[in-house]
Amino acid sequence: MKELVGTCSACGKEIYCLEGFINGVVSDDKKGMLCFDCAEENE
Repeated sequence: MKELVGTCSACGKEIYCLEGFINGVVSDDKKGMLCFDCAEENE
């Protein structure tokens, strides 16, 4: 199952829940989500 859960707060890319797993991360301030590419750049 694929369900849209939001967009990346940095680049606007759509983030989906795929089979129970989010293909992104919750931002440190817990106010948004980041795609894996943007999360990797922030580290």
